[in-house]
Amino acid sequence: MAATLKDVALRAGVSRAAVSRTFTDGASVSARMRAKVEAAALALGYSPNMLARGLMTRRTRMVGLVSNNFHNPVFLEIFDLFTRGLQEAGLRPLLVNLTDADDPATALQMLKQYLVDGVVIASSHLPDGFAATFRAAGVPVVHAFGRATVATDMHVVSIDNVAAGRLAAETLRKRGYHRLGFIGGPEHASTTQDRLAGFRQGAGPLPVQVCFAGAYSFAAGHTAMRHEIATAAEAYFCADDVLSIGAMSAVREAGLAVPADIGIIGLNDMAMAGWSSIDLTTIHQPFAAIVRAAIALMISQFDAPSPAPESVILPCHLVERGTLRPMG
Repeated sequence: MAATLKDVALRAGVSRAAVSRTFTDGASVSARMRAKVEAAALALGYSPNMLARGLMTRRTRMVGLVSNNFHNPVFLEIFDLFTRGLQEAGLRPLLVNLTDADDPATALQMLKQYLVDGVVIASSHLPDGFAATFRAAGVPVVHAFGRATVATDMHVVSIDNVAAGRLAAETLRKRGYHRLGFIGGPEHASTTQDRLAGFRQGAGPLPVQVCFAGAYSFAAGHTAMRHEIATAAEAYFCADDVLSIGAMSAVREAGLAVPADIGIIGLNDMAMAGWSSIDLTTIHQPFAAIVRAAIALMISQFDAPSPAPESVILPCHLVERGTLRPMG
């Protein structure tokens, strides 16, 4: 049987309260007492039950990692960074799938059942009502990949999606494309709206052919491009790498070539974008920096009663590969 707190107390010759204090962050315990208890715990193979302690202290150091897009492979990279980063910070990630959720109150109740100390929303198109509901209930919230604005009521970490869209259009114009296309994600998503607004700015007087995909997924990108093929633009900004890969597949199925017939530029720079079979020219979104900033903002809310909400905007840049014609 697994060793218990009582077993450790008996072996160390101390009270159970002393053992409990030894394994409680910030509790007062002498160096001599700590050494005795830790030696006994090591000898017995004892590990404190952190979930049980959380029930008593109401502090679990558990952070809900909430998303609603599990069809986009880029989130495997994002979840990997978040879970490792939270664990390295001494926090415990709880991955929550809100793909079909439409009621913020129900989602809040579910997270409260797990006694989470905070919530990181890792989504660009989860409705704003979710973050607002969590914050109104006193749950610390950070919205990663949300819409970053100067005046915000919660911590947000993101790129400037308008600037990213503008960069995409400017890149296409420099390569001599005159008929530009945009394939976005869901039309209501703030990322779609902002990337399209920036793309129109960068396009200047050039016309922009616009198509909205139903989701940020390969299938949605493939379907959107199939609808575009008959009247296709010369080059498309697909506002997500996975949309780009789906669009490239549809172009090739139609007997056309990328970039000889249709140029494509994406956004994210996920690992797959660099595979030789894909070789996607894209705009790099700094996932690691976004994750680090989001975790730091979450920890700041544990350390201060109500820190002023911050909007952290990180830069992105072009990654040249093989899906656009070269500079003329």
